[in-house]
Amino acid sequence: MRGHRTGEYSMYKRMSSRDFTVAADVEDNSVVSQSIPDQEITNPSWRLSFPHVLAATISAFLFGYHLGVVNEPLESISLDLGFNGNTLAEGLVVSTCLGGALIGSLFSGWIADGIGRRRAFQLCALPMIVGASISATTKTLAGMLLGRLLVGTGMGLGPPVSSLYVTEVSPSFVRGTYGSFIQIATCLGLMAALFIGIPVREIAGWWRICFWVSTVPAGILALSMMFCAESPHWLYKQGRTAEAEAEFERLLGGAHVKFAMQELSKLDRGDDSDDVHFSELLYGRCFRGICIFIFGYAPTDFVSMFVLHFGIYSCYCRHQFLSSALSSLMFSLGFVIHMFLLQLFLLGQPYLLYNSYLA
Repeated sequence: MRGHRTGEYSMYKRMSSRDFTVAADVEDNSVVSQSIPDQEITNPSWRLSFPHVLAATISAFLFGYHLGVVNEPLESISLDLGFNGNTLAEGLVVSTCLGGALIGSLFSGWIADGIGRRRAFQLCALPMIVGASISATTKTLAGMLLGRLLVGTGMGLGPPVSSLYVTEVSPSFVRGTYGSFIQIATCLGLMAALFIGIPVREIAGWWRICFWVSTVPAGILALSMMFCAESPHWLYKQGRTAEAEAEFERLLGGAHVKFAMQELSKLDRGDDSDDVHFSELLYGRCFRGICIFIFGYAPTDFVSMFVLHFGIYSCYCRHQFLSSALSSLMFSLGFVIHMFLLQLFLLGQPYLLYNSYLA
């Protein structure tokens, strides 16, 4: 026993003071490293951010609603406004909102970065309310087209900001699920427009009610954003660190604020050292991602719009409502399956892309 203790004493005696300090630091670092994973493994409650995500998806719901709101009542609209049989005018009533959406989407990023996510939502709700009111009260084709154009600008502004906002306020472990809510809300908006348009053939002027109804969720969107959290990422970019911490506490809980701010600081340092120029969207490192988006998303979006807007007139004239409702239901089912595959089974995005196009 005495020899064993003498050996231990000689071992510590042979260790220099510098080596001993290093060993102590290693032990301290090991203790710290053991405590950090506990903070990462413990997930914040998804219930805290859930109401904010639901409020943001109202803009996607309105996008789907205004896409389908003229499908059922288009014939009644053409009779009341005096362009029945004019296929060009009917096509403009359907598609003018998409032209406005193009304009709105071009400025959505600048608006969201300039005035914040919440004010961007309120700004997109304003033309939706004004445009829907003009369409509901107009007595001319020009008034209908003006209303549809204003609504379209809100349609183009809302969903991009919604995708950005949901990504920034969602906990990482449910971010895929919450992201799917945006597409599901779009399909639900399409179905809501079709259901509300059912009495249009029996009740004269019902198509005006269909437009008035859309002002209700738009008003709810503008009002709810007064109580929702601002994006902590945007606040941090603006140098408002204390407000970003307060919003993280609302979204994730107080125990996760420190870790979330550390991750945000890392991302900010990476953005500063690795700037992306607009020209790199056309060539360079970002070109591949842009091509995947354009050649992947655009065909599916074209097919879905073709089915919802034109297929119902050429193939299912006798069962227009049924075919439109089934199409929207199939789209919703596909996004629900995508949500479960991505979140529950942790499949990669490329794997889901390949199989979606195979289906």
